[in-house]
Amino acid sequence: MWKIRVLLIEDNRLLREGMTKMLTAEADMRVVSSSSYGDAIEKAKKLVPDVVLLDLGLKNQDGLKIVGLIRKQFPKTHVVVMDLVPAQAEVSAFVRVGVSGFILKDATLHEFLHTIRSVAKGEKILPPMMAGSLFSQIVEHALQRGKLDEVISAVKMTRREQDVIGHIASGNSNKEIASELNIAVHTVKSHVHNILEKLALHTRLELATYAHSQENNKMTPLESPEDPD
Repeated sequence: MWKIRVLLIEDNRLLREGMTKMLTAEADMRVVSSSSYGDAIEKAKKLVPDVVLLDLGLKNQDGLKIVGLIRKQFPKTHVVVMDLVPAQAEVSAFVRVGVSGFILKDATLHEFLHTIRSVAKGEKILPPMMAGSLFSQIVEHALQRGKLDEVISAVKMTRREQDVIGHIASGNSNKEIASELNIAVHTVKSHVHNILEKLALHTRLELATYAHSQENNKMTPLESPEDPD
């Protein structure tokens, strides 16, 4: 049976031993090493773990640097940070350097194990209390730079939801979208509602502006909008 190879970086010895024992009890996990911050990079290089659990205690100020180095040197290794203060700027900073998941102090055992297993599969995991603020910032950034595809790739969209976004970018009404996709109008409204929630937007107008910004960015320098009739 394949086991998730976990490298635990935690300065507190008592917590380190407790988490090691807890993870070792799981049939699909193996703690390849548990140590303090000092040799994190060396351990990652030697052991090439699937997941690195990195504590962000008050004594350690180099969390961002360590995450960046691990992700740069070992792109197949996923990093989960623990004990993060849920401030939007900090969350975004760690996402930018390549963190795949977050575990807060009050996480349950189920949430702890679920995060490790999901990240090992290549998923991105955020605690619910963080998700809204982070995705709001990602969407705002995308609106400014027109990177719709990057935002959509950051959340899970169904094929139908992607189709609806495309039609909204073209300026189609709910009725027109329903006709084009051969579905009921109320079904279109349901898709729009789900999309708004996933992208942390509030109104159809925001979504239309958001989608339209990408359409404008798709034009090459030799292209221009058609003249109005």
